[in-house]
Amino acid sequence: MKIPFNKPYMTGKEVELIKQAHLNAHLAGDGAFTKQCNQWLEHITGCGKSLLTHSCTAALEMSALLLDLKPGDEVIMPSFTFVSTANAFVLRGAIPVFVDIRPDTLNIDENLIEAAITPRTRAICVVHYAGVGCEMDAIMRIAEQHGLMVVEDAAQGIFSSYKGRPLGSIGQLGALSFHETKNIISGEGGALLINDMQYAERAEIIREKGTNRSKFFRGQVDKYTWVDVGSSYLPGEIIAAFLAAQLEEGESINQRRLSLWNRYHDWAKPLELSELLRRPVIPEECTHNAHMYYMLLPDADRRNRFIEGLRTHEIGSVFHYIPLHSSPAGVRHCRTAGSMRVTNDVSERLVRMPMWIGLDEHLPYIFEIAEPLLRNA
Repeated sequence: MKIPFNKPYMTGKEVELIKQAHLNAHLAGDGAFTKQCNQWLEHITGCGKSLLTHSCTAALEMSALLLDLKPGDEVIMPSFTFVSTANAFVLRGAIPVFVDIRPDTLNIDENLIEAAITPRTRAICVVHYAGVGCEMDAIMRIAEQHGLMVVEDAAQGIFSSYKGRPLGSIGQLGALSFHETKNIISGEGGALLINDMQYAERAEIIREKGTNRSKFFRGQVDKYTWVDVGSSYLPGEIIAAFLAAQLEEGESINQRRLSLWNRYHDWAKPLELSELLRRPVIPEECTHNAHMYYMLLPDADRRNRFIEGLRTHEIGSVFHYIPLHSSPAGVRHCRTAGSMRVTNDVSERLVRMPMWIGLDEHLPYIFEIAEPLLRNA
């Protein structure tokens, strides 16, 4: 592709910090760079404790373990999300219960959550789609009224906020992603954000294969041993060093992406007025991070022709999730509560445009090719 859909951004400091990690002679997890990244995330999000993980998937799996989910327990979530959101809970024997999404933000419809609650419901897992916050005040109120925990899948949400509160810092637990497709990257990587500190000590244990190794290295115990269930959820120091280079320039990265997003948004406005597409909706109470620029086309055929038309001009664009409720594993392991009308509709019409730092010079060409494709579709 002349213009790929995604191109990982390098700050130029990654190799230098990776070399420093090598010179530190500590390449396993929880070295100096891991601690530096955790401290930065705690500062920027305001969470009680951050624990770097090898993926956002790992952070979600840790959340399921921390909530002590048992077979048959239910977790309410959207179907319009990546498989990890559901799979993390299915691994514990829990049942994801899908509810529909809002037609504006494509986030879970908070007005449908209460009707999906049963005596077996233990938690709500929200997904902040495209880095735009869910209606968290209403969701937290429902959770409190019914004694439920809230996990925020904020994989796409670093630097985004809801009513001034960083995404991932509002529910009891939050999960971030640093996959190479995200704004801030380490190739693979993630973080568990702990906002309810009753989970902090056990989270350290689960992350360290079920041992109290973290306490041992802090001098709180004279030897460490196996004390709980767990797995190896730590990233190595090479990954943490790469991430540290990215986090140092996080604000700059965010601003550059927002500049690209705004150019897309301005270009698409007259096309929206001509009813050729619908642009993303950002509620007034949300600050977003320009994670993606998507458009909703009138129907699946026009969406597919548009993607293929861009491809013939070497411009990479993609659709997004196949709804989990219609996937083979989703049918086996999950259930739906109510209609999935909006989810089904959006999944057939959504197209994501290229979005990466350095794309600026290519935008005029993208617009030149894309506009007639949309008008003649």
